[in-house]
Amino acid sequence: MLIDYPTLKSALDPDTLENLCREYLIRQIGDEGFDHTDSTGLADGILRVQQALARGELVVEYSEADESVAIRRREELV
Repeated sequence: MLIDYPTLKSALDPDTLENLCREYLIRQIGDEGFDHTDSTGLADGILRVQQALARGELVVEYSEADESVAIRRREELV
């Protein structure tokens, strides 16, 4: 199930949303060119992930089968 960004913003604690974005960025280290692990780079990356979620480029997918949540690129789901 996909969860839209407005629902995320209203349903999740801001720290939880930030942690979800942080987890996504950490998985991207080396794979997608994200290599800024200092606090400033990470904060900028989290903001960029939230902006991409708001634009619909990234989506949050909830898997009912294993009760997990992950951020994915929209084109990965097609």
